[in-house]
Amino acid sequence: MGGKEMKLGVICDGISRNLRHAVDVMDEFGLQYAELQFVGDKEVGDHTKAEIVEIDALLRARGKPVSCLSRHIFAGTSSANRPGDDLHCQHMDALKRVIEMAHIVDAPLVRIMTQKKEQILWGKNGAEKWNVAHGAWDTMAPMIAPAVELAKAEGVTLVVETGNGTMVNSNYTARRLIDELDAKDVLKVLWDPGNNCWCHELAYPDGYEVLRGGYLGHLHIKDVLVDTPRAMLEVRQIGQGQLGPLFQPIADALRVDGYDGVISFESVYHPGDNDFEAGFRLCIDRFKEIFA
Repeated sequence: MGGKEMKLGVICDGISRNLRHAVDVMDEFGLQYAELQFVGDKEVGDHTKAEIVEIDALLRARGKPVSCLSRHIFAGTSSANRPGDDLHCQHMDALKRVIEMAHIVDAPLVRIMTQKKEQILWGKNGAEKWNVAHGAWDTMAPMIAPAVELAKAEGVTLVVETGNGTMVNSNYTARRLIDELDAKDVLKVLWDPGNNCWCHELAYPDGYEVLRGGYLGHLHIKDVLVDTPRAMLEVRQIGQGQLGPLFQPIADALRVDGYDGVISFESVYHPGDNDFEAGFRLCIDRFKEIFA
């Protein structure tokens, strides 16, 4: 399907933590937008000012705008944590450092995550008494609210990722959090439909429909096969997992709806030998066929 040309990129450390090499590979395959997570031996937010300037100079010289800075903000916190406790303060301090980096490299988005998953958050007809993790969900918005206020003050947009093991693990829960915080102007969804497979949210049309109306901020694309009863997750080549039949309808809908954000390929597949660059090379052409 023709129409709007989509903005394609990659999470660079999925190719290599050597950013110069990752950019070389991006050029080889015509990918423009660099999402930064780990560069060298450091996660974003841990680099020195001099290292950030060097990263920025490299990317500008090679014509690679930064799409998102993706530190694991709030990952590892739980419903036992509270705003202002030691762990929360550590994550807020890290977020401040990432935002400082975002200003230097002109990153429009900064990723956050959410607390560890509690399996059943709401219930009825008895489940609300016996099965729900009482109060777990209600602890989350107060944890995220200071991050939202910081983003407003700093003029950046946050994206909350739909994660495998986090409280926000579906588009439904992501949108619910954003609505509870009344923060759609500064907090968007980083949709990772591969992660959402674990909670059995059908990516299209169900998951996609939830994000209509201005909730979608960024996309991670990978293909997977989940076996929740056996607690097994397998990353597959693009098109060979359970999302294979859904990627084209998603891409078509993004074009029709005028999605203006970046679609980042998440290179977490390897062909059995821990060679993630080889996995990238096996997947990237199909990714571009679908989403370009």
